[in-house]
Amino acid sequence: MLETAVEYETGWVTAGYDLVEHPDGSTKKYYWSELATAVVVVARAGDDLLMVEQYRPTVRNTQLELPAGIVEAGESYTGAGRRELREETGFAADSLSVLGEVQCTTGLLRHTRGFVFAEGLEPVGQELDDNEYLVPRAVPVDEAVDVVRSPPTNDATLEGVLLAREEGLL
Repeated sequence: MLETAVEYETGWVTAGYDLVEHPDGSTKKYYWSELATAVVVVARAGDDLLMVEQYRPTVRNTQLELPAGIVEAGESYTGAGRRELREETGFAADSLSVLGEVQCTTGLLRHTRGFVFAEGLEPVGQELDDNEYLVPRAVPVDEAVDVVRSPPTNDATLEGVLLAREEGLL
């Protein structure tokens, strides 16, 4: 890499480019956007999976999603998952475990996402952030894969449900 330049920064997203030299000596700018590390929570409550319904202005539709959010400085995936689950669904988990970690859309983004599985859930009350308008929903576990494959859907929700299923948790 010959150069890195940040061209845009908001606190939510940083964007820029890397000037890269190819093996043949040519150079090219590779543009990227960097997002904060996030966590996605697959929360099982008996025979149900806890999800949230929310309007996504960027894609202009309402989606049924797994609870998710930013991992704050000093937080682990399980710590952030515990916090996000409580805030978004109103449930506290007795047990959380990491299902995996992925780098997302690597041709464009610098973004890492961790997936956690939560169980032993108890209702404690929702604590939404000021800009969140979420409605908790319970989806039967035996319908979860079909539900999250039905449009509109998103990658994080589909990945989380498929990871949990692959681990034998659904």
